[in-house]
Amino acid sequence: QVQLVESGGGLVQGGGSLSLSCVASPSILNFRTMAWYRQAPGKQRELVAKIARGGETNYADSVKGRFTISRDNPKNTVYLQMNSLKPEDTAVYYCNAAVSPQWDWGQGTQVTVSS
Repeated sequence: QVQLVESGGGLVQGGGSLSLSCVASPSILNFRTMAWYRQAPGKQRELVAKIARGGETNYADSVKGRFTISRDNPKNTVYLQMNSLKPEDTAVYYCNAAVSPQWDWGQGTQVTVSS
């Protein structure tokens, strides 16, 4: 059973930066296009960024130019570097496969951006 563990969230002032990590065990994410998602209170979960096995990336318009997704396949880890954070980026951030079949969702990591 795949377990996804997200970390790196926290409280930051607007304009600040955070770096999120997602580790998968067992090592299976190497073979999948991976994505970061977020869910704000009262809203549906949305895809923020995705990265293919070979490194090709795509971003939601709302984060383009501010967020960078990357992956380290030998370490079974996907990263999300978030710069120029805005209060509207406040959400719980999750990682998972970009398309079905997806694994069970992890607990996510809370990102709170103050104005």
